[in-house]
Amino acid sequence: MKIALPILFAALGLAGAALAQSAGKSVWQGIYTTEQADRGAGVYAQRCGACHGAALNGTGEAPPLIGGEFVSHWDTMTVGDLYDRVRTTMPQNDPMSMTRDEYADVLAFLLKTNGFPAGVQPLDKRSEVLATIGITAEKPADR
Repeated sequence: MKIALPILFAALGLAGAALAQSAGKSVWQGIYTTEQADRGAGVYAQRCGACHGAALNGTGEAPPLIGGEFVSHWDTMTVGDLYDRVRTTMPQNDPMSMTRDEYADVLAFLLKTNGFPAGVQPLDKRSEVLATIGITAEKPADR
């Protein structure tokens, strides 16, 4: 019996999200630094803003990267899922053309802009590490 690849990838993504949630790591725990997010703002302006808008609110076919729609889309997934999606598909006209550090910096900027708190350690650039951090739209009561 063959399993369609999209179904397999979806199942793996859900398993990764469940693992991240059970590990207790969350975007609400300060997983990037303010300095990293500031660097990411510069990279975003150069490489992403033309399509997604200077205010991250989307333009044309490019979806918004800020607000409820964006956060709810990634709710229950992992930072690794988001990082890999951005890294392998963006910029749309030249995917995977930035360094892993630049992608991590842009992701830190997106997290900051969406109201997730900064911390003392920069966001990691390794997918396997980021896959252990869950994205939850609502701030946990104990944070």
